[in-house]
Amino acid sequence: MALDWDRIGTGDSEALLRPRDIYAGLTSRPWPYLRHEQGEVLDKWFERRGDRDVVIKQNTGGGKTAVGLLIAQSTLNEGVGKAVYLTPDNYLVKQVREEAAKLGVATTDDPYDPAFRADQAVLVTNYQKLLNGKSAFGVLGDGREPVDLGIVVVDDAHAALARTEDQFRLRVPAAHEAYGKLLELFAQDLRHQSVNAWAELQDKDPTALAPIPFWAWADKREEVLKILRPHREETSFRFVWPLLAEVLHLCAATATSSAIEVRPSCPPIDRIPSFVRARRRVCLTATLADDSALVTDFGADPALVAQPVTPGSAADLGERMILAPVALNPDLDEEAVRVLARQFADGDQDGDGIAETEPVNVVVLVPSDRAAAAWERYADHTWRVGDLETGVKELQSGHVGLVVLVNKYDGVNLPARACRLLILDGVPRPLDGVERREAVALADSTVRLAREVQRIEQGMGRGVGDGEDYCAVLLLGAKLATAIHEARHLALFSPATQAQLKLSRDIAGQIRGEGLDAVRQALRACLGRVPQWTQRSRRALAEVRYAEHGTVRGEAVALREAFNLAATGRTPAAAERVQKAVNDLGGSDRALRGWLREQKAAYLHLTDRAAAERALAGALDDNPFVLRPVNGGAPVQLKAAAVQSRAAAEFLAGRYRDGVSLRLGVQALFEDVVWGEEERSDDAERAWQELGEHLGFASSRPEKLHGRGPDNLWALTATRQAVIELKTGCTTDTIAKKDMDQLGGSVRWLNDHNPEVEAVPVMLHPSRAVDAKATAVPGMRVITPELFGKLKGAVTAYAAALASSPDRWADEQAVREQLAHHKLTGDRFLTAYAEPVPPS
Repeated sequence: MALDWDRIGTGDSEALLRPRDIYAGLTSRPWPYLRHEQGEVLDKWFERRGDRDVVIKQNTGGGKTAVGLLIAQSTLNEGVGKAVYLTPDNYLVKQVREEAAKLGVATTDDPYDPAFRADQAVLVTNYQKLLNGKSAFGVLGDGREPVDLGIVVVDDAHAALARTEDQFRLRVPAAHEAYGKLLELFAQDLRHQSVNAWAELQDKDPTALAPIPFWAWADKREEVLKILRPHREETSFRFVWPLLAEVLHLCAATATSSAIEVRPSCPPIDRIPSFVRARRRVCLTATLADDSALVTDFGADPALVAQPVTPGSAADLGERMILAPVALNPDLDEEAVRVLARQFADGDQDGDGIAETEPVNVVVLVPSDRAAAAWERYADHTWRVGDLETGVKELQSGHVGLVVLVNKYDGVNLPARACRLLILDGVPRPLDGVERREAVALADSTVRLAREVQRIEQGMGRGVGDGEDYCAVLLLGAKLATAIHEARHLALFSPATQAQLKLSRDIAGQIRGEGLDAVRQALRACLGRVPQWTQRSRRALAEVRYAEHGTVRGEAVALREAFNLAATGRTPAAAERVQKAVNDLGGSDRALRGWLREQKAAYLHLTDRAAAERALAGALDDNPFVLRPVNGGAPVQLKAAAVQSRAAAEFLAGRYRDGVSLRLGVQALFEDVVWGEEERSDDAERAWQELGEHLGFASSRPEKLHGRGPDNLWALTATRQAVIELKTGCTTDTIAKKDMDQLGGSVRWLNDHNPEVEAVPVMLHPSRAVDAKATAVPGMRVITPELFGKLKGAVTAYAAALASSPDRWADEQAVREQLAHHKLTGDRFLTAYAEPVPPS
C-alpha cells in the first residue's frame, strides 16, 4: 500500500521558533550548516528577543541577510505579528528575496499582499516604502489604522540613515514659486547673516549657502505655512509634508541657489506609528564604531543600542591588505597608480607589459562623475546605481576588468573574484545645504571625523565576503592616507579593521620611501596567496573580539530626547536637556559645544528670547561658525604673529606628531583647492586659511565668521594684510565685474575695521585678464592655476625639508630657513606666487 505522507509527522507539532532550528529543519539547505558566527548571533538574539531594539553587528560577508530573514521567520512562527525586512534600495530587495527563496522563507514585495497581511510571508521592501508621508503602513493623523507589525528588520542600518534623513527633508526647488516667496520673506534676515551669501543667492551662484536664522524661521512660521501649505499635495511635497507639518517650527532651513531645504534636527519618526510601535526592531549593521545615529534617526533605545549582539570572534572578516601609496611615498604619482590598477586588471602584475598572471577584477569607488573622469582612459566600465544589478552579476560571474562605481560606498557586495583589488579614490561629500553647513561648523569635531571614517570603512568593506575571502585595498589621496595613519582616525575604525590596518602598517614600514614597484610586490603577496602573508593575516584577526559595547554619544541621546520634548511643546525642558549634554562635554570638543548651544538657543527662543540671545552669544565663544545674534559684536581685528617662523613652528608642532603626518597634511590642503569645481568652495576656503597657519600667518575667514569681508584674510606683517577672494570654481576667461566688485568691497571692509594696515587685494582665479565691464582693484594680484602649482611645489618642499628629521618642524630656526628659502615669508610671498593684473 502506498504511504500517505500527508498523515505522517504533521500531528500536533509546533512551529519551530529558534532560528537555528528553523534552518536545520529546511528540506533543501543552501549550505550544510549555518556558519558558526551566524549560529552565535541567532542564539543570542533569541535569548534577547524580548528587547524591543536589538543591534546585530557582523563583519561584511558575515551572512547578515540570512540572519535577518531567519529572525523574521522566527517571529512569524512565534505569532508575534507581521514581519518587514527593509533594505536601502530595490536592487537589494531583489537580492534579499533571492536569498530568502534559498532559505525557504516566503516573501513578498507588496505591502497589500494577503500573505503578508495574514502573517504568512515576510515583506521585503525599501526604507522609502515605510518611511514616507503617504506610507502604505499609515501615517499619524491620516485617519487610517496603522499596520500592526511584529518585527522590522533594518538591513545595512547605517546605510539606511542617510535615506531616512532624506525622507524627512522638505526640498523647495529654485524653480518652484514658493522658493522666491520664502527668499523674499527672509531677505533681511539672510542679509544680516551674510551680505556675500545673499548676493550669491541673487546671482544663482552654485556655491551659495545661507542658513535662515532659527528666530526668523520660528517668528514667521504662520507666513511660512501660508506659502508652503497650498502645495502640500504636489509631487515634491506630498511624501514629506505630513511628516514635517507639525514640527515645521523646530526645523532648520537653509537656502542654496538650487533649493531651500527644511530639515528637523532629528527625524520625527513617531509620525510612522507602525515602525515606532513594532514589537521588535532589529538593526543589522557592519562593525562600525559609532551607533549614535540609530538613536537620533530611528529613536532606538540608547541602552539597548549600547548592547550589540555579536559573534564571539571578529575573525570572520575577509582578509585585506590595506595600503595608501601616498603615505608610503608622498612623491608617488596618482596617475602611476591608475596605470598599476589597469595592469593588474590585465594580469600584468609586474608592469613589464606582459600578462604573466591571471587577470583580476579591479573595482574603483569614486564619489562623483568628476572623479570618475580621471579613470576614463583606464576603465572598462563606469557604473552608477542604475547599472548595479547587471554589473555586479557580471563581476561575480567572471573577469570584467577595471570597473568604476560612482557614489556607491555601501549596499554592494563584491566577494571572491568579483573584486580582488579595491581602490577608494575619495569619499562622498555632503551635498545638501544642512550637511554643508555642518561640514563647516563641525570640521574639527570628532563627530564629523567619525562620519568620515564610517564612510571609508563602508567603502573598504565592499571587496570581501566571508572569512575565506581576500582582497587588496588601495587608498588614493592624502585625506584617505591620513585616515589610516593618524591615531585620532584609527581609533574610530572597528576592531577587526584596526587589526588589519596594524598588519598593513608593518608592511608599509618596510616599503616606506620606495617606489611603485614595492607596492606591486606587496599586492602580489596578497593576491598571490604567499603563505607568509596569509598566515600573518589570519593570525592578526584570530584573537580580535567585537567591541562589547556600542558607542552611543551622549549628545546624540540628548538631541533625540530634546527634540521629543520640543515636539510636545516642552521647549524649556528641551533646552535644559541640551545644556546637560554641553556640561557633560566639558571642553573636549569646543566646535560641538558651540553647535549644541546654538540648538539650545533655538529651543529657548520659543519661550524666552533674551535667554536665547545670551545662549547664542555663548555658542559663538565656542564655535565661530554658528549663527550670529541679531545684536552681534564687531569683528575682532586680526593681528600678525610677532615672529612668523615661531608661529609656524608652534602651529606645526601642535598639529603633527611625525614627518609623514606633516607631509600628508600639507598635501591634503592642496587636494582641497580644486580648480573648476564650484561646489568645493568651502573646502578651498578652509584649506587656504590653514595654509596660512602652516606658514605662520594669522589667518581667518571673515565672510564665514562675520557675514561680511573677504573669503580669507592673512596678516602678512604687522602693517600689511592680504584680502583674499577664492574664485577657484570659475571657468571664465576673464575676471567678471561681480567678482571684482566683491574684492573691492572686501578691501573697503578691512579699511573700515582696521585702517592702520595696508590692504593687499588678492584673487585666486583661472585668469588675470579683466572683463571689459569690470575695473581692476588698485594694487590687486592674482594667483592663477600655474602660480598655484608653483606655490604647491614650494610648500610641499618646505614640508618635506622639515619632515626630513624628527621634530625639525618644531625648530624655529629650521622653519625660518625653509620659509626664506622657498620665498614664503610675509614680505616675499605675493611677489613670488601672485602677479598683478595686466594693464587694460
